[in-house]
Amino acid sequence: MPSQDNRDPETHAIIGAAMEVHRQLGCGFFEAVYREALQQEPVEHNIPFQREVHIPTFYKRSRLAADYRADFICCDSVIIELKALQLPTGTEEARMINYLKATGHEVGLLLNFGTNSLEFRRFIFSKSAKSV
Repeated sequence: MPSQDNRDPETHAIIGAAMEVHRQLGCGFFEAVYREALQQEPVEHNIPFQREVHIPTFYKRSRLAADYRADFICCDSVIIELKALQLPTGTEEARMINYLKATGHEVGLLLNFGTNSLEFRRFIFSKSAKSV
């Protein structure tokens, strides 16, 4: 019988790692503290990752001097953005969508450590949706 679990195993593992960081630290630290702590979790859970990856950004085929820097890229395909906000706004979500558009990555996770419980949002930007 096929599994009824429709979760993406990569993003599920990343969210689990972020939950462990939040369980250990709680809320109230700066983003840099969560970024440093989260760097340890992928190693423990065998999740391939790169930290603070510079990704070129283009405008009308011209490379801009201001590159985008992803907090993490996990599994060579998932952009991870960390926040430590008490009250997130739609701006963070809009940025994640723009990051996906600009980089060509299809999956992003926005992780907010600034509340009593970890908040996370998974974004999908389909390359085929751009042409519709």
